[in-house]
Amino acid sequence: MTQPEPASSPTRNPGFAPDTVVVEIGRPQRVDGASVNPPIDLSSTFVSAGDILNSPYAYARFDTPAWTPFEEALGQLEHASLPGLVFGSGLAAISAVISLVPAGGTLIIPTHSYQGALASAEQIAGRQNFDLVTVDIADTEAVIAALDEAGHATAGQVPEEETVASAGDADGWTASATAGEAASPGMLWIETPTNPMLEVADVPALTAAAKDRGFLVSVDNTFATPLLQTPLDLGADIVVHSVTKYLAGHSDVVLGAVVTSSDSLREELHTERSMRGGIAGPFEVWLALRGLRTLAVRLDRAQANAQVIAERLAAHPAVVETRYPGLPNDPGHARASAQMNGFGAIISFTVATADKATAIAEAVRLWTPATSLGGVESLIERRRRHPSEPATVPEGLIRLSVGIENLDDLWADLEAALA
Repeated sequence: MTQPEPASSPTRNPGFAPDTVVVEIGRPQRVDGASVNPPIDLSSTFVSAGDILNSPYAYARFDTPAWTPFEEALGQLEHASLPGLVFGSGLAAISAVISLVPAGGTLIIPTHSYQGALASAEQIAGRQNFDLVTVDIADTEAVIAALDEAGHATAGQVPEEETVASAGDADGWTASATAGEAASPGMLWIETPTNPMLEVADVPALTAAAKDRGFLVSVDNTFATPLLQTPLDLGADIVVHSVTKYLAGHSDVVLGAVVTSSDSLREELHTERSMRGGIAGPFEVWLALRGLRTLAVRLDRAQANAQVIAERLAAHPAVVETRYPGLPNDPGHARASAQMNGFGAIISFTVATADKATAIAEAVRLWTPATSLGGVESLIERRRRHPSEPATVPEGLIRLSVGIENLDDLWADLEAALA
Protein backbone atom coordinates (compact mmCIF):
# COMPACT_ATOMS: atom_id res chain seq x y z
CA MET A 1 0.00 0.00 0.00
CA THR A 2 1.42 3.40 -0.94
CA GLN A 3 2.16 5.82 1.85
CA PRO A 4 -0.29 8.74 2.12
CA GLU A 5 0.82 12.23 1.23
CA PRO A 6 1.95 14.45 4.11
CA ALA A 7 -0.84 16.43 5.74
CA SER A 8 1.18 19.62 5.33
CA SER A 9 4.53 20.76 4.02
CA PRO A 10 5.69 24.08 5.56
CA THR A 11 7.43 22.52 8.57
CA ARG A 12 9.67 20.35 6.38
CA ASN A 13 11.94 23.43 6.43
CA PRO A 14 14.84 22.33 8.67
CA GLY A 15 15.35 25.94 9.77
CA PHE A 16 12.40 25.79 12.17
CA ALA A 17 13.17 25.08 15.82
CA PRO A 18 11.47 22.03 17.39
CA ASP A 19 9.23 24.18 19.60
CA THR A 20 7.91 25.82 16.41
CA VAL A 21 7.55 22.50 14.63
CA VAL A 22 5.29 20.99 17.31
CA VAL A 23 2.87 23.90 16.89
CA GLU A 24 2.81 24.05 13.09
CA ILE A 25 3.27 20.43 12.12
CA GLY A 26 0.55 18.20 10.67
CA ARG A 27 -1.85 20.98 9.66
CA PRO A 28 -3.91 21.07 6.44
CA GLN A 29 -2.59 22.81 3.35
CA ARG A 30 -2.91 26.60 3.48
CA VAL A 31 -5.64 27.41 0.99
CA ASP A 32 -8.51 29.86 1.32
CA GLY A 33 -11.28 28.44 3.45
CA ALA A 34 -9.22 25.53 4.80
CA SER A 35 -9.43 24.48 8.42
CA VAL A 36 -6.52 25.40 10.66
CA ASN A 37 -6.74 21.97 12.32
CA PRO A 38 -7.15 18.64 10.51
CA PRO A 39 -10.65 17.18 10.70
CA ILE A 40 -11.49 13.97 12.54
CA ASP A 41 -12.06 11.42 9.77
CA LEU A 42 -14.41 8.73 11.05
CA SER A 43 -14.68 6.63 7.91
CA SER A 44 -13.78 2.95 8.18
CA THR A 45 -13.60 2.33 4.43
CA PHE A 46 -12.51 4.34 1.38
CA VAL A 47 -13.06 4.36 -2.37
CA SER A 48 -10.48 2.10 -4.05
CA ALA A 49 -11.61 0.75 -7.41
CA GLY A 50 -8.12 -0.08 -8.68
CA ASP A 51 -5.11 -1.90 -7.21
CA ILE A 52 -5.76 -1.87 -3.48
CA LEU A 53 -2.05 -2.07 -2.64
CA ASN A 54 -1.41 1.19 -4.50
CA SER A 55 -4.30 3.07 -2.93
CA PRO A 56 -3.30 5.48 -0.14
CA TYR A 57 -6.43 4.53 1.82
CA ALA A 58 -8.67 1.50 1.39
CA TYR A 59 -9.68 0.21 4.82
CA ALA A 60 -9.04 1.80 8.19
CA ARG A 61 -7.25 -1.19 9.68
CA PHE A 62 -4.40 -0.52 7.22
CA ASP A 63 -4.33 3.28 7.05
CA THR A 64 -6.69 6.19 7.51
CA PRO A 65 -6.41 9.96 7.09
CA ALA A 66 -7.33 10.15 10.77
CA TRP A 67 -3.76 8.98 11.56
CA THR A 68 -1.79 10.74 8.84
CA PRO A 69 -1.24 14.19 10.43
CA PHE A 70 -0.01 12.75 13.73
CA GLU A 71 2.19 10.12 12.05
CA GLU A 72 3.72 12.74 9.78
CA ALA A 73 4.30 15.05 12.75
CA LEU A 74 6.01 12.44 14.88
CA GLY A 75 8.20 11.31 12.00
CA GLN A 76 9.41 14.86 11.49
CA LEU A 77 10.01 15.45 15.19
CA GLU A 78 12.11 12.28 15.43
CA HIS A 79 14.12 13.30 12.33
CA ALA A 80 12.89 10.26 10.43
CA SER A 81 12.62 10.18 6.65
CA LEU A 82 9.27 8.38 6.93
CA PRO A 83 6.04 9.03 8.84
CA GLY A 84 5.63 7.26 12.15
CA LEU A 85 3.12 4.48 12.85
CA VAL A 86 0.51 5.06 15.53
CA PHE A 87 -0.69 2.07 17.60
CA GLY A 88 -3.60 1.51 19.95
CA SER A 89 -1.33 1.62 23.01
CA GLY A 90 2.29 1.98 23.97
CA LEU A 91 2.44 -1.73 24.76
CA ALA A 92 1.02 -2.56 21.32
CA ALA A 93 3.84 -0.55 19.77
CA ILE A 94 6.44 -2.20 22.03
CA SER A 95 5.13 -5.69 21.28
CA ALA A 96 5.15 -5.04 17.53
CA VAL A 97 8.82 -4.03 17.66
CA ILE A 98 9.81 -6.96 19.88
CA SER A 99 8.08 -9.31 17.44
CA LEU A 100 10.83 -8.46 14.93
CA VAL A 101 13.35 -10.52 16.94
CA PRO A 102 13.92 -13.71 14.91
CA ALA A 103 13.54 -17.25 16.19
CA GLY A 104 16.88 -18.39 17.58
CA GLY A 105 17.98 -14.79 18.09
CA THR A 106 18.38 -12.74 21.26
CA LEU A 107 16.62 -9.71 22.70
CA ILE A 108 18.89 -7.74 25.05
CA ILE A 109 16.81 -5.43 27.25
CA PRO A 110 17.49 -3.28 30.33
CA THR A 111 16.77 -4.86 33.69
CA HIS A 112 14.99 -1.66 34.68
CA SER A 113 12.77 -1.32 31.64
CA TYR A 114 9.09 -0.44 31.76
CA GLN A 115 7.55 -3.52 33.36
CA GLY A 116 5.04 -3.94 30.51
CA ALA A 117 7.92 -4.16 28.04
CA LEU A 118 9.65 -6.82 30.16
CA ALA A 119 6.46 -8.86 30.52
CA SER A 120 5.69 -8.63 26.81
CA ALA A 121 9.27 -9.56 25.91
CA GLU A 122 9.09 -12.65 28.09
CA GLN A 123 5.83 -13.80 26.52
CA ILE A 124 6.91 -13.16 22.93
CA ALA A 125 10.30 -14.81 23.53
CA GLY A 126 8.54 -17.98 24.66
CA ARG A 127 6.20 -17.95 21.68
CA GLN A 128 8.79 -17.09 19.02
CA ASN A 129 11.64 -19.08 20.52
CA PHE A 130 14.29 -16.42 21.04
CA ASP A 131 16.48 -15.73 24.06
CA LEU A 132 15.84 -12.88 26.46
CA VAL A 133 18.81 -11.30 28.26
CA THR A 134 18.54 -8.46 30.78
CA VAL A 135 21.41 -6.05 31.35
CA ASP A 136 22.37 -2.92 33.25
CA ILE A 137 21.96 -0.57 30.29
CA ALA A 138 24.21 2.05 31.94
CA ASP A 139 27.12 -0.45 32.01
CA THR A 140 28.35 -0.13 28.43
CA GLU A 141 30.98 -2.86 28.73
CA ALA A 142 28.45 -5.33 30.14
CA VAL A 143 26.01 -4.60 27.31
CA ILE A 144 28.73 -5.09 24.67
CA ALA A 145 29.71 -8.38 26.33
CA ALA A 146 26.08 -9.50 26.12
CA LEU A 147 26.00 -8.53 22.43
CA ASP A 148 29.13 -10.58 21.80
CA GLU A 149 27.79 -13.62 23.60
CA ALA A 150 24.44 -13.44 21.81
CA GLY A 151 26.14 -12.96 18.45
CA HIS A 152 28.30 -16.04 18.91
CA ALA A 153 25.29 -18.09 19.96
CA THR A 154 23.30 -17.07 16.87
CA ALA A 155 26.01 -17.42 14.24
CA GLY A 156 25.15 -19.90 11.50
CA GLN A 157 21.68 -20.83 12.74
CA VAL A 158 19.93 -20.56 9.35
CA PRO A 159 20.45 -23.85 7.43
CA GLU A 160 21.43 -23.76 3.76
CA GLU A 161 18.09 -25.05 2.47
CA GLU A 162 15.78 -23.22 4.87
CA THR A 163 13.66 -20.13 4.24
CA VAL A 164 12.26 -18.23 7.22
CA ALA A 165 9.30 -16.04 6.29
CA SER A 166 7.67 -13.38 8.41
CA ALA A 167 3.99 -12.90 9.07
CA GLY A 168 2.47 -10.55 6.53
CA ASP A 169 2.57 -12.76 3.44
CA ALA A 170 -1.20 -13.09 3.70
CA ASP A 171 -1.69 -9.40 3.03
CA GLY A 172 0.87 -8.81 0.35
CA TRP A 173 3.79 -7.57 2.43
CA THR A 174 6.76 -9.89 2.97
CA ALA A 175 10.12 -9.84 4.69
CA SER A 176 12.18 -13.01 4.95
CA ALA A 177 15.60 -14.51 5.46
CA THR A 178 16.35 -16.77 2.52
CA ALA A 179 18.57 -19.81 2.08
CA GLY A 180 22.20 -19.18 2.82
CA GLU A 181 21.68 -15.89 4.67
CA ALA A 182 23.16 -15.52 8.15
CA ALA A 183 20.50 -15.36 10.84
CA SER A 184 20.06 -11.96 12.47
CA PRO A 185 21.45 -12.15 16.00
CA GLY A 186 18.52 -10.15 17.33
CA MET A 187 17.80 -6.78 18.88
CA LEU A 188 19.20 -4.42 21.49
CA TRP A 189 16.42 -2.63 23.33
CA ILE A 190 17.47 0.63 24.96
CA GLU A 191 15.37 2.57 27.43
CA THR A 192 17.01 5.81 28.50
CA PRO A 193 16.48 7.23 31.03
CA THR A 194 15.19 3.96 32.45
CA ASN A 195 11.95 3.47 34.33
CA PRO A 196 12.04 3.92 37.30
CA MET A 197 15.78 4.03 38.12
CA LEU A 198 16.62 6.81 35.63
CA GLU A 199 19.81 5.17 34.40
CA VAL A 200 21.21 6.81 31.26
CA ALA A 201 22.59 4.65 28.45
CA ASP A 202 25.48 5.68 26.21
CA VAL A 203 23.29 5.51 23.11
CA PRO A 204 25.93 6.32 20.44
CA ALA A 205 28.37 3.74 21.83
CA LEU A 206 25.75 1.03 22.23
CA THR A 207 24.15 1.56 18.83
CA ALA A 208 27.55 1.45 17.13
CA ALA A 209 28.51 -1.75 18.95
CA ALA A 210 25.15 -3.39 18.21
CA LYS A 211 25.23 -2.52 14.53
CA ASP A 212 28.79 -3.79 14.19
CA ARG A 213 27.45 -7.14 15.39
CA GLY A 214 24.36 -7.13 13.16
CA PHE A 215 21.76 -6.28 15.83
CA LEU A 216 18.77 -4.04 15.34
CA VAL A 217 18.58 -1.20 17.87
CA SER A 218 15.30 0.07 19.29
CA VAL A 219 15.04 2.96 21.74
CA ASP A 220 12.09 3.72 24.00
CA ASN A 221 12.05 7.53 23.93
CA THR A 222 8.97 8.05 26.10
CA PHE A 223 10.70 9.80 29.02
CA ALA A 224 12.83 12.11 26.87
CA THR A 225 10.44 12.88 23.98
CA PRO A 226 11.84 13.98 20.61
CA LEU A 227 12.38 17.47 22.01
CA LEU A 228 15.08 16.21 24.39
CA GLN A 229 16.50 13.27 22.44
CA THR A 230 16.34 11.99 18.85
CA PRO A 231 17.68 8.41 18.94
CA LEU A 232 17.70 7.99 15.15
CA ASP A 233 20.36 10.70 15.06
CA LEU A 234 22.34 8.67 17.61
CA GLY A 235 22.29 5.54 15.45
CA ALA A 236 19.08 3.74 16.45
CA ASP A 237 16.97 1.87 13.88
CA ILE A 238 13.60 2.22 15.63
CA VAL A 239 12.12 4.64 18.17
CA VAL A 240 9.15 3.70 20.35
CA HIS A 241 6.80 5.99 22.30
CA SER A 242 3.98 5.62 24.73
CA VAL A 243 1.98 8.50 23.24
CA THR A 244 -0.23 8.32 26.32
CA LYS A 245 2.50 10.11 28.25
CA TYR A 246 4.22 13.35 27.23
CA LEU A 247 3.23 13.50 23.57
CA ALA A 248 -0.52 13.59 24.24
CA GLY A 249 0.15 15.06 27.66
CA HIS A 250 -3.27 15.27 29.30
CA SER A 251 -3.90 11.77 30.71
CA ASP A 252 -6.92 11.30 28.45
CA VAL A 253 -5.80 8.89 25.70
CA VAL A 254 -4.05 5.52 25.46
CA LEU A 255 -1.83 5.33 22.37
CA GLY A 256 1.61 4.24 21.20
CA ALA A 257 3.82 4.92 18.21
CA VAL A 258 6.87 3.63 16.34
CA VAL A 259 9.23 5.63 14.12
CA THR A 260 11.92 4.44 11.71
CA SER A 261 13.71 5.67 8.58
CA SER A 262 13.90 2.14 7.16
CA ASP A 263 11.34 1.31 4.46
CA SER A 264 11.61 -2.42 5.15
CA LEU A 265 11.26 -2.08 8.92
CA ARG A 266 8.31 0.27 8.57
CA GLU A 267 6.69 -2.21 6.19
CA GLU A 268 7.15 -5.07 8.67
CA LEU A 269 5.79 -2.99 11.53
CA HIS A 270 2.87 -1.81 9.41
CA THR A 271 2.10 -5.45 8.65
CA GLU A 272 2.29 -6.35 12.33
CA ARG A 273 -0.13 -3.55 13.19
CA SER A 274 -2.52 -4.48 10.38
CA MET A 275 -2.49 -8.23 11.02
CA ARG A 276 -2.72 -8.03 14.82
CA GLY A 277 -5.25 -5.19 14.82
CA GLY A 278 -3.33 -2.96 17.22
CA ILE A 279 -4.89 0.15 15.73
CA ALA A 280 -5.91 3.49 17.19
CA GLY A 281 -9.24 5.31 17.20
CA PRO A 282 -9.55 8.49 15.12
CA PHE A 283 -10.63 10.68 18.01
CA GLU A 284 -7.78 9.52 20.25
CA VAL A 285 -5.20 10.31 17.57
CA TRP A 286 -6.76 13.73 17.01
CA LEU A 287 -6.47 14.41 20.76
CA ALA A 288 -2.83 13.30 20.68
CA LEU A 289 -2.06 15.75 17.88
CA ARG A 290 -3.80 18.51 19.80
CA GLY A 291 -1.75 17.63 22.87
CA LEU A 292 1.45 17.64 20.83
CA ARG A 293 0.95 21.35 20.10
CA THR A 294 1.81 22.27 23.69
CA LEU A 295 4.59 19.72 24.25
CA ALA A 296 7.37 22.33 24.30
CA VAL A 297 5.74 24.64 26.83
CA ARG A 298 4.55 21.76 29.02
CA LEU A 299 7.97 20.14 29.04
CA ASP A 300 9.78 23.41 29.71
CA ARG A 301 7.65 24.10 32.79
CA ALA A 302 7.73 20.53 34.07
CA GLN A 303 11.52 20.30 33.65
CA ALA A 304 12.08 23.57 35.46
CA ASN A 305 9.94 22.33 38.36
CA ALA A 306 11.69 18.95 38.38
CA GLN A 307 15.18 20.44 38.57
CA VAL A 308 14.38 22.46 41.70
CA ILE A 309 12.43 19.66 43.37
CA ALA A 310 15.26 17.18 42.71
CA GLU A 311 17.79 19.57 44.25
CA ARG A 312 15.61 20.03 47.34
CA LEU A 313 15.01 16.30 47.68
CA ALA A 314 18.75 15.61 47.44
CA ALA A 315 19.27 17.92 50.44
CA HIS A 316 16.38 16.59 52.52
CA PRO A 317 17.32 14.53 55.61
CA ALA A 318 14.52 12.00 55.07
CA VAL A 319 15.74 11.11 51.59
CA VAL A 320 18.31 8.32 51.21
CA GLU A 321 19.02 8.87 47.49
CA THR A 322 17.71 11.06 44.69
CA ARG A 323 17.99 10.05 41.04
CA TYR A 324 17.60 12.77 38.41
CA PRO A 325 19.98 13.27 35.47
CA GLY A 326 19.94 17.02 36.02
CA LEU A 327 21.78 16.69 39.34
CA PRO A 328 25.54 17.19 38.80
CA ASN A 329 26.37 14.20 41.01
CA ASP A 330 23.87 11.85 39.35
CA PRO A 331 25.59 8.86 37.66
CA GLY A 332 23.88 9.68 34.37
CA HIS A 333 24.50 13.44 34.38
CA ALA A 334 27.49 13.55 32.02
CA ARG A 335 25.88 11.24 29.43
CA ALA A 336 22.56 13.05 29.58
CA SER A 337 24.34 16.37 29.14
CA ALA A 338 26.14 15.03 26.06
CA GLN A 339 23.24 13.37 24.23
CA MET A 340 20.08 15.08 25.49
CA ASN A 341 18.72 18.62 25.21
CA GLY A 342 17.38 18.54 28.77
CA PHE A 343 16.90 16.19 31.69
CA GLY A 344 13.16 15.54 31.64
CA ALA A 345 10.59 15.75 34.38
CA ILE A 346 10.77 12.35 36.08
CA ILE A 347 12.46 12.03 39.49
CA SER A 348 13.02 8.92 41.60
CA PHE A 349 13.97 9.14 45.24
CA THR A 350 14.35 6.57 47.98
CA VAL A 351 13.33 6.74 51.62
CA ALA A 352 14.22 4.30 54.38
CA THR A 353 11.36 1.81 54.14
CA ALA A 354 8.40 0.73 52.04
CA ASP A 355 6.03 1.84 54.80
CA LYS A 356 7.56 5.30 54.81
CA ALA A 357 7.22 5.55 51.02
CA THR A 358 3.60 4.44 51.16
CA ALA A 359 2.86 6.95 53.91
CA ILE A 360 4.33 9.78 51.83
CA ALA A 361 2.25 8.84 48.78
CA GLU A 362 -0.86 8.76 50.97
CA ALA A 363 -0.10 12.03 52.75
CA VAL A 364 0.14 14.32 49.71
CA ARG A 365 -2.82 16.54 48.84
CA LEU A 366 -1.72 18.21 45.59
CA TRP A 367 0.33 15.41 44.05
CA THR A 368 -1.90 12.60 42.74
CA PRO A 369 -1.08 8.99 43.73
CA ALA A 370 -1.25 7.29 40.32
CA THR A 371 0.80 5.04 38.07
CA SER A 372 1.14 6.94 34.80
CA LEU A 373 3.32 9.94 33.91
CA GLY A 374 3.79 12.79 31.48
CA GLY A 375 0.53 14.66 32.02
CA VAL A 376 0.10 18.25 33.15
CA GLU A 377 -0.66 17.06 36.69
CA SER A 378 2.03 15.88 39.12
CA LEU A 379 1.89 12.18 40.04
CA ILE A 380 3.54 10.14 42.81
CA GLU A 381 3.82 6.43 43.48
CA ARG A 382 5.86 3.79 45.29
CA ARG A 383 7.05 1.60 42.45
CA ARG A 384 7.51 -1.69 44.31
CA ARG A 385 3.77 -1.80 45.02
CA HIS A 386 3.66 -3.40 41.54
CA PRO A 387 4.36 -7.15 41.98
CA SER A 388 6.15 -7.28 38.61
CA GLU A 389 8.63 -4.50 39.44
CA PRO A 390 12.21 -5.92 39.47
CA ALA A 391 13.57 -6.82 42.90
CA THR A 392 16.54 -4.52 42.23
CA VAL A 393 14.22 -1.52 42.58
CA PRO A 394 14.43 -0.39 46.24
CA GLU A 395 11.34 -1.01 48.36
CA GLY A 396 11.35 2.62 49.44
CA LEU A 397 11.68 4.10 45.94
CA ILE A 398 9.15 6.77 44.96
CA ARG A 399 8.76 7.92 41.36
CA LEU A 400 7.57 11.45 40.67
CA SER A 401 6.13 12.68 37.40
CA VAL A 402 6.48 16.42 37.86
CA GLY A 403 3.75 18.49 36.26
CA ILE A 404 3.20 22.14 35.50
CA GLU A 405 1.62 23.36 38.74
CA ASN A 406 3.15 26.14 40.81
CA LEU A 407 6.57 25.05 42.07
CA ASP A 408 6.12 26.36 45.60
CA ASP A 409 2.78 24.60 45.97
CA LEU A 410 4.26 21.32 44.76
CA TRP A 411 7.23 21.51 47.12
CA ALA A 412 5.15 22.56 50.13
CA ASP A 413 2.88 19.56 49.65
CA LEU A 414 5.77 17.12 49.18
CA GLU A 415 7.77 18.55 52.06
CA ALA A 416 4.79 18.20 54.40
CA ALA A 417 4.37 14.58 53.32
CA LEU A 418 8.07 13.89 53.92
CA ALA A 419 7.68 15.22 57.44
